[in-house]
Amino acid sequence: MTGTTVLRLITNFGDAGLTIPLAAGCALWLGATDKREALVWIGVLAGALTLVGVNKILYAGCGIEIRSIDFRVFSGHTMLTSAVWGVTLGLLAGSRGVRWYRLGAVAGLALGALIGFCRVVQDAHTPIEVIAGWFLGSGIALFFLRRFFKQPRKMPGSVFAGLGLLAVSTIAYGHHAPIQQLLVTYSPWICRWFDF
Repeated sequence: MTGTTVLRLITNFGDAGLTIPLAAGCALWLGATDKREALVWIGVLAGALTLVGVNKILYAGCGIEIRSIDFRVFSGHTMLTSAVWGVTLGLLAGSRGVRWYRLGAVAGLALGALIGFCRVVQDAHTPIEVIAGWFLGSGIALFFLRRFFKQPRKMPGSVFAGLGLLAVSTIAYGHHAPIQQLLVTYSPWICRWFDF
């Protein structure tokens, strides 16, 4: 197995084709506990995705970047991995008790850092883009988990939720969302539309 193959296999854990279904699975599980918290999770993740998406449109379509620090776009893989895997593993670990959620969150954030490293090695992003994506995703994960576990909670059906999330991630692993192709294709049109 080549180094390129290993990098691709690791990076697959951060693709939107896997992380978005996993985030939806978490939202469903959260909805069984507290519908309001499920909506908060969806809202903060959607806000981060919007920020990353607008940033990528501005770069791909309008050529806007910060050359002085070598920043074009947030690393979406790194952001999604840190946010989604941080929350997923935090919720799973937290179902054993509130004290455990931090351990799960740290594992998810470490996976985000690993994927960020892979994105730099693959020349997909600069270090600053990965760091920005990691901080954005980690901030979302920690904000949500601290808020959620501020009070002791029972997570119903944690075994079934864990098996369901494992099934979702197994089925979705290796599938790639065509987001990059869509951005490259439609961003110039969007920028022309808004006269950038």
